[in-house]
Formats: sequence, structure tokens, C-alpha cells
Amino acid sequence: MKPFTQKTIQIIKNIPPGKVMTYGQVAQWAGNPRAARQVARILHTMSRKHKLPWHRVLNAQGQISIKDESLAEIQKISLQAEGITVINYKIQLGQYLLKDEPYHEDTFI
Repeated sequence: MKPFTQKTIQIIKNIPPGKVMTYGQVAQWAGNPRAARQVARILHTMSRKHKLPWHRVLNAQGQISIKDESLAEIQKISLQAEGITVINYKIQLGQYLLKDEPYHEDTFI
């Protein structure tokens, strides 16, 4: 597994309940600030295998960006279950965005 992928997985695993990150923010903390789409690909292909809290990752506007309506609804309900207010599939990033890195280098597998 590539280091960027490994770091991305570790970061997402450590987003605490009630907090969110953006794709770009995860990419930046994983070492490649221009790799937001790569983060989306990792979430799409590895969420189940690594039990990632995929619902805690949103786009830069704080919107749920999943096109599949049923999955978008699952993400909305999952966020609401953690106390995050979702209005029209959007949240207030200023209130819920994780601002401190949720991991330390020595926790990588």
C-alpha cells in the first residue's frame, strides 16, 4: 500500500464522531494537498475493508457530494446520529470541521 493511501486511511479512521473533514483537508494532512479526488477514490474502494467512517468526509462547501440518493441519505442520517445538523445535505463546516490532526505519525500501521 502506498504511503499516501496508508496515511489517508489512518486519518479517516481517526475522525471522531461529531466531527467532519473535507476531501481536500484529508489530502493535505496525508501529504498531497492536490489529491482530494484520490481521497474520494480511497473512500469509495476501501471504506468497507478498513471500516472507515466515510460519512464524516464532505466536500469543501460542507455538502454531501454523493450522487446516489440512497447513499446520500445514509450519509445524512449517519451524520445526524452523531449530533451534526444537516440542512439540505449541507452542514456548517465552521461548527463541525476537525481542526487538529486526528493522528500521530507513530500510529501508522
